Amino acid sequence: MAPIRDETYMRRALHLSEWGWGQVHPNPLVGAVVVREGRVVGEGWHERFGGAHAEPIALSAAGELARGATMYVTLEPCAHHGQTPPCTDAILASGIARVVCAMRDPNPAATGGIERLQAAGVAVEVGVHESAVRRLNARFLQRFTACGRPFVAVKLAVSMDGCVADGQGRSQWLSGSEAREWVHRERAGHAAIAVGAATAIADDARLTVRGAVTPRVAPTRVVFDRSGRLPETHGIFADAETVPVVVIRGPDSATLPRLPGVTELRTADLAEALGALAQLGLDSLMVEGGGRLAGALLGARLVDRVYQIQSPLWLGDGMPAWAGIGAPHLSEVERWHTTVRRPLGDDTLLVLER
Repeated sequence: MAPIRDETYMRRALHLSEWGWGQVHPNPLVGAVVVREGRVVGEGWHERFGGAHAEPIALSAAGELARGATMYVTLEPCAHHGQTPPCTDAILASGIARVVCAMRDPNPAATGGIERLQAAGVAVEVGVHESAVRRLNARFLQRFTACGRPFVAVKLAVSMDGCVADGQGRSQWLSGSEAREWVHRERAGHAAIAVGAATAIADDARLTVRGAVTPRVAPTRVVFDRSGRLPETHGIFADAETVPVVVIRGPDSATLPRLPGVTELRTADLAEALGALAQLGLDSLMVEGGGRLAGALLGARLVDRVYQIQSPLWLGDGMPAWAGIGAPHLSEVERWHTTVRRPLGDDTLLVLER
């Protein structure tokens, strides 16, 4: 078990890294803290893709106080020359005596920093708050897996009796304003935002980011429209030249006319659709409904994370969340891990990981 002080300073580095949300991809979110004699003397985070990394920013803030100090950083310092010089060069030049990092870098082009620091006599420890850093950088880490699909997070706003819409399919607005602000911030950190065709039509969904965080690259909009229900006049196509739209249809459904900024994919099932999205370079997908699409993805074991916003209301005979997953026996169901439970105004956010 890591010393309490190590965990405290790594939590600070983790918090700092979140300031790069929506700005640094395809790089990871990274934060760094320099501590000398129990006092923080420098800190920084990777602010934007192409800009300085967290480590040299923190070292610059620390100045001469970095000599003999400890650096806490959420990812192994890079040892290669990419958009910026190697962070290991800056650490060694600063005189840092000890480096504590949460995890190794899975990128084969960037790893090796730990060994280089150790060879130069710097003490290195790895693994403090690794699980939390992995959760935050799930999109980045997905690129180095062999699953061949995006990281899939499903977000549903759900009533107390398990509905995502009323009996007529209306879901605006089931959750409150604080929850909606949270959703827009979360959207900013994903490669694509997706809904089923029924939800797109019922909500006139545009799937844009309209919160406090403006992403460096706007997420692609994705509509799962197996039967070809989405009309070419839908508002989501109005700004497709600026923010692309991908429509996923079944092999026998009607074909969309050619529309600027719109890509049509024809796939046989959800797994093939996700593979096709990965081929387009989309490494994370935030699915926002409806219940049938969420249930189908869950049933196919294609969901990595769940964001469920519990709203304090009842909808009776409304549209069910997680529809179509059948009636599995209690002894056979998979139990997920709740990693976040917090209020969003009168609503409650639950984050679950497989």
